[in-house]
This record gives sequence, structure tokens and C-alpha cells, in this order.
Amino acid sequence: MTAIHTTDELEVALGESLKALRLNKNIDQKSLAERAGISVRALKNLENGHGSTLKSFTAVLRALGREEWLRTVAPVATINPLTLTRDAKPRQRARPRQTR
Repeated sequence: MTAIHTTDELEVALGESLKALRLNKNIDQKSLAERAGISVRALKNLENGHGSTLKSFTAVLRALGREEWLRTVAPVATINPLTLTRDAKPRQRARPRQTR
């Protein structure tokens, strides 16, 4: 897959991925649209990269059993960076301070 530069290219790439997943699962568009609770036209638009709603996109992902894809969009941090600074040891100097 080549680099995606525009929103239109991203929509097309996502649509192609959804279509490939649907075909790999051997599901026709009508059946998937019914499972997702959307129209066949909305599914076709999504697969062809002609825009769709986020609601349609997430409904199709759930119907395909791939809602975990959404977790990769904004993964939850497992380490809080603020705790790292609280637990950090004071910095050591390379040489001791000279007193005057």
C-alpha cells in the first residue's frame, strides 16, 4: 500500500479495506448492510470511498467484528508521564559543587 496523502485517498483506502474484509468473510453487501443497520447505498458509498458517516463506518466495523480497529486510532496511554517525574531521582552532578 502506498502512502496516503489526502482525505479522499484515505477514504478510498478505508473503503477498499472494508470491502476486502467483507469479501474475505464471504458476506454480500445486502447482508452486511442489514447486520450493520444501514442502507446498501450507504455501504456502497463507504466501500467506494465516496464518503459516509462515522456512524455508518462504526456500524459496519461492528458488524464485521472489527471494532478493535477503532482502538488503534487513539490508543490509551499505559504510563502516565507525570508519575515518571515524581518518581525520578534527583539529577547527579558530574562534579561536586564548590563552596565559596
